[in-house]
Amino acid sequence: MGYAQRKVATTAAKLAHVSTQHLKSLPPKQSFAPGRHANAAPAVFDAHSWAAAQPPPHSTLAAFTHRIGLANIVPSTDVVQQACTHPSFIQLFTQQYPDQPLPATNASLATLGNSLLGLFATEFVNASYPHLPTRVMKAAVSAHVGPTTCANLAREIGVTPILRWQRTTTTNAAVLHADALASVPRALTGLVYQYRSLRSARRFVEKFFFSREVDLRGMIKFRDPKQTLLETVAKYGRERPISRLLKETGRYSNSPVFVVGIFSGADQLGEGFGSSLKMAEYRAAEDSLLRLYLTRQPPHLVQLPTSTFPDTKGSIYDAQGQEGAYAPVTLGDSEVLYRSGGRVGVRVPGARSGAAAGDDLEDYV
Repeated sequence: MGYAQRKVATTAAKLAHVSTQHLKSLPPKQSFAPGRHANAAPAVFDAHSWAAAQPPPHSTLAAFTHRIGLANIVPSTDVVQQACTHPSFIQLFTQQYPDQPLPATNASLATLGNSLLGLFATEFVNASYPHLPTRVMKAAVSAHVGPTTCANLAREIGVTPILRWQRTTTTNAAVLHADALASVPRALTGLVYQYRSLRSARRFVEKFFFSREVDLRGMIKFRDPKQTLLETVAKYGRERPISRLLKETGRYSNSPVFVVGIFSGADQLGEGFGSSLKMAEYRAAEDSLLRLYLTRQPPHLVQLPTSTFPDTKGSIYDAQGQEGAYAPVTLGDSEVLYRSGGRVGVRVPGARSGAAAGDDLEDYV
């Protein structure tokens, strides 16, 4: 056995997803290809490219299909193999098998699934957090179904061994492994919608995406939370907020701690602590705004617009059945006034008008 044949055998042994059941002979005939001329050197055989072009075993695809709960939805494992084939794989397949028909890729399924993921995530976040600012809502949608989340989900459900892709292509820029992985959950979402219904696709997304906890507090940042709270309270017609010292310890020591609460009338809006009164008041104003913006609708009261579609097999145009009831929730009218996430602001940093300079929280500390 020559060097090329040994290289094929060792490469196939290292890659567990390379199946030899569909091969008539191993090593393949390409590894014995001579040069164009009698005195020319033998043609170079790339064992890694050959191994990457082989389809995954049907047993691996069947196990993956049962693991994610799609065994009763998709008709065969060929459909799952299509969902795990990135469009960049076409060039690699053409190089290895120029005379065979091109395999089906997940390009259209990933596009359909990406639209469905955006739809489901937007209505879920908007209905669960009615007071969430627009920019923060976009960040929350991306955190739920964005490229990073899709790539991490693909790794967790075991897509890496059965993914078919190529890093470099002739027409486009280099394809990252994370981008190729992210296309698979989107394609699977499109498969569920294609072979079942919109409601089934939403349940699939709720099971794999919305069951994850996303920290929204870190997505909301304020340049001046005291001024933002003052404007927000005035918009709701509440009493002017005042800050009060609730507790303190070690005022004259090296590590004092102050606890400040902000009140609007008799209602406490927020509470914060710090090593100085200004720091505690800043955190109390920020906590007051976060309690407003992160007010969550109880899960049993959340109603989504897509719940009106019939839960029968078929697309939204072909499904026949009774439509579900839907009562729209009250949309919040709050918005971050000055800055969200430290990138976009209405006011120039460091500049405050003379009128706004006098509008500050009343200090009773």
